[in-house]
Amino acid sequence: MPLHCRPTRNRREFLTDAFCGFGTLALTSMMFEEQLRAASGNPLAPKAPHFAPKAKAVIFVFMAGGPSHLETFDPKPLLNQLHGQKRPKEFGEAKYQFVTNEAKILGTKRTFKKYGQSGIEVSDLLPQIGSVIDDIAVLRSCHGDMVVHSAAQYQLFSGRILPGFPSMGSWILYGLGAETNSLPSYAVLPDPDGALEAGQPMYMHGFLPAVYQPTMFRAGAKPILNLDLPANVKLEDRRQTIDLIRNLNQAAIQGSDSEFEARINAYDLAFRMQTEAPEAFDISKEPKETLDLYGVGKEPTDDYARRCLLARRMVERGVRFACVVSGGGPGGLQWDAHEDIEENHIRMAAQTDQPVAGLLKDLKRRGMLDSTLVLWGGEFGRSPEAQGGKGRDHHNLGFTMWMAGGGIKGGQVVGATDAIGLHAVDNPIHFRDVHTTILNQLGLNQDALSYMHLGRKERLTEVQGQVIRSIV
Repeated sequence: MPLHCRPTRNRREFLTDAFCGFGTLALTSMMFEEQLRAASGNPLAPKAPHFAPKAKAVIFVFMAGGPSHLETFDPKPLLNQLHGQKRPKEFGEAKYQFVTNEAKILGTKRTFKKYGQSGIEVSDLLPQIGSVIDDIAVLRSCHGDMVVHSAAQYQLFSGRILPGFPSMGSWILYGLGAETNSLPSYAVLPDPDGALEAGQPMYMHGFLPAVYQPTMFRAGAKPILNLDLPANVKLEDRRQTIDLIRNLNQAAIQGSDSEFEARINAYDLAFRMQTEAPEAFDISKEPKETLDLYGVGKEPTDDYARRCLLARRMVERGVRFACVVSGGGPGGLQWDAHEDIEENHIRMAAQTDQPVAGLLKDLKRRGMLDSTLVLWGGEFGRSPEAQGGKGRDHHNLGFTMWMAGGGIKGGQVVGATDAIGLHAVDNPIHFRDVHTTILNQLGLNQDALSYMHLGRKERLTEVQGQVIRSIV
């Protein structure tokens, strides 16, 4: 008798064969569902990456307004030695929005400590992030092209300084499709204090089809309203209503219409979320130990902790890109420390330090950090000179961002600014290099990820980005 046809010899072999068979059935079912989505012409159907990926999802913890590298991850002892003096000419020039030529160097009251086996220095504002620094690659030489919020925020998200171009979240969704059809695959969780200078356009899909737009969650305790079916509405009745709306929309489409297609997809997604996804947004089911890890249920961490935890729960269920925004509304409610760097950064760091560290710890212990890339940073840093005596102005010439997870080699510092943190002088890293590296970890080639718009193949990185090789 051929070996592959031999009878089962004992109970253990029978159970092993049976469970393998169940796994095969489940895998076949999942593959069949994906094939159906692709065959239906669904633009959100999963797509193969260009090469083997390290990550499958991104969480961007966006510190809006411009966190100071000088008070967080880039210690500069010379600042205190030069405090109250004009900037020495050998450091070169810088253009600011509010700092004048008569401004004086502003020292820092922060202290720095070495953390982890890597011994990377982190400010006393962020001790919890310091505790996970061995998982983090600190990029101390980032730079952008603009010194005003709106243009810098557009460039941070889309690689361009003007609105109307797709954000990195939309590009990722366009390149890879959606892993889930019951949750929005690109989600923005805004700060409850209000909108930012660049507004909603910085997150948007630009000239890509509207189906790749983000889902903008509501701030506060209920990020999505009306998630449950009304008590007097039957599931079958709601399904019939959705089918009627779909048929009416399809009847109205003349040729290809991405706006109508996105509307149809939105109605279908809303129905699936009401029937399949309420559990994903109910963090009360999390163990108390997990809630405490993030800082849920206490101030000042509760709000940001809830949103970071929600981002983890969404990524766990197949969401591709989640942006968790810290800062909103007028300047001082962001990391925009024009008036008082101490008051502003102590307050903003207190809200975010534990939730961000908790996110990394939670992802790691669940085995998700390897497949989830976490990005931390804002649209620029802060100036070495004082503004109004105690504040710092916007600064785009050299500042810090960091990455963790998703195949990133942690426990290292890449690049450097000069002795006062004015210019990126060692291994400068532009926003487009950050974008290219994110795409690379997701298995996407920046040259191949393109979209024909007005006769030109457009790309997120304008074909100028470089992968930050030392961290991948």
